Amino acid sequence: MKRYQVVGIGNAIVDVISNCDDGFLSRMGIEKGIMQLIERDRAELLYGAMENRWQAAGGSVANTLAGLGNLGLRTAFIGRVRDDALGRFYAEGMARDGTAFPNPPVAEGELPTSRSMIFVSPDGERSMNTYLGISAELGPGDVDAGVAGDAEILFLEGYLYDKPAGKAAFIAAARACRAAGGMAGITLSDPFCVDRHREDFRQLVRELDFVIGNEHEWESLYETDLSAALERAAAESGLVVCTRSGHDVVLVRGEEEAVVPVERVTPVDATGAGDQFAAGFLYGLAGNQSLEIAGRMGVVAAGEVISHYGARPETELKALFAEAGLPV
Repeated sequence: MKRYQVVGIGNAIVDVISNCDDGFLSRMGIEKGIMQLIERDRAELLYGAMENRWQAAGGSVANTLAGLGNLGLRTAFIGRVRDDALGRFYAEGMARDGTAFPNPPVAEGELPTSRSMIFVSPDGERSMNTYLGISAELGPGDVDAGVAGDAEILFLEGYLYDKPAGKAAFIAAARACRAAGGMAGITLSDPFCVDRHREDFRQLVRELDFVIGNEHEWESLYETDLSAALERAAAESGLVVCTRSGHDVVLVRGEEEAVVPVERVTPVDATGAGDQFAAGFLYGLAGNQSLEIAGRMGVVAAGEVISHYGARPETELKALFAEAGLPV
């Protein structure tokens, strides 16, 4: 038995969350509903403009691991934080959520711990403004092969491809995991990330064991409509998952296909919906469940997180699975 059931590698980001209206977004030049990378001066400006803000350990893959920790899986996260107040807050938060954080906060260097200013509008849409800080320096030296190689499943964050060192860390972790008999997969992260790294991501679809993306990311990857994109992805990848913002989820593995319905509701806060879908899905994958069951688990987990503020579950997910008639 491997030490970890799921290990993630990605950006270690403190989420700083605040409510706002559409007028505020317009005045501040914030594009609604997407993630924008920003520089340090912009980060300080937006941070100062936030009212009644609160913070939580975040980052896409780290949020997924928090969901898996809620479900009782053995998890670890490979990330990079500064030895500052936010970095210590982050490391302690991961440990509190049951996820090992093997990389100690970095004492040297000029860049601070990464943070994302998330503005939640009344319709639940979140507009993310991310300053990568020290996360941008994550490299292969931060990847302990003994951690990545001791994982049943490795889950990788597409955003890492934005920096050469992050890309190298990503490849090192995937190689260590797969060489030791584990599975490695990726989340495509967002359509703009796909646009920036289309050829690399197309190669990863062919090489990795599973790929998770939403409809816009798949369409961007193959520069075509969703049906054609998924047909091509299914022919090239071991396992393809497509979420569709309140519509049916599609999962394809070889000749096996599942379409999982989603009950459409107005979210309190859509932050983390995709991250927690991934948590439920990976829980099913780790338990050798069918595509339908794994997809339903993802839908239940996503439904929980959009019912409250923040990107991590507040309810015991196993209890929700049991209520939905799912195996736990």
